[in-house]
Amino acid sequence: MPIPKPKDGETQDEFMKRCMSDETMIGEFPDEKQRYAVCMTQFKGGSEKKMKPAQKEIRLAEIRALEPVQDNENEMIVEGRAIVYDSPTVMYEIDGVKYYEVIQRGALEGADLKDVPFKYNHSDSVMIMARTRNKTLELIPDDQGLLIRAKLANTTTGRDLYELIKRGDIDKMSFAFTVAEDSYDKETRTRVIKRFKKIWDVSAVDTPAYQDTYISARSFFEAQAEAERQAAEAAEELRKRLIIKTYLF
Repeated sequence: MPIPKPKDGETQDEFMKRCMSDETMIGEFPDEKQRYAVCMTQFKGGSEKKMKPAQKEIRLAEIRALEPVQDNENEMIVEGRAIVYDSPTVMYEIDGVKYYEVIQRGALEGADLKDVPFKYNHSDSVMIMARTRNKTLELIPDDQGLLIRAKLANTTTGRDLYELIKRGDIDKMSFAFTVAEDSYDKETRTRVIKRFKKIWDVSAVDTPAYQDTYISARSFFEAQAEAERQAAEAAEELRKRLIIKTYLF
């Protein structure tokens, strides 16, 4: 069902008039207050999306150290699955309501994977540990998502990081990305990432960094929760007006 979308420069009043009188909307939502709520949510979501530039987001995954092979015992290789397709995850909870995110199968197709560094805590102040440009970092897309394998630099920092991952002191990694296309299912409160635009880096992260992975998700879902709240308020206001009209006429 194609729901009208806000046009560039279209005001809220202009969009609401167009949306409320749309034949498809009338057919799908014959109840006027329900139609009003859907139109209001569509306007809020569409206008925010147009104004909001692509934001870098961060998500968490697992990482582990691989045992060195006998031929080259000095190699320090770590591996993790950064992206898992079609696996809904609870990203945020607002007032007891859970909001989910799922990465659609094939979301990496066409994504910019050029020159991706492997970092520690996404920090620019610590030397990078590996990089796709010189093939010390591999990004391996497959039918399950994205596997990463990094050969850490044989430096003091690299050796320390490898030892901490090997011992289990650090067992989490995350990846930074921007989204090219996504959608939101209001019924299941699920954000679907359809296409990635760019993978910026992958990082080994320690425990304090864990909560930071949810900052970008929180801004997205708080916006959705606010849109739903405003739609509910608008529907309630329309209901009150209809009641007053009934008594007056």
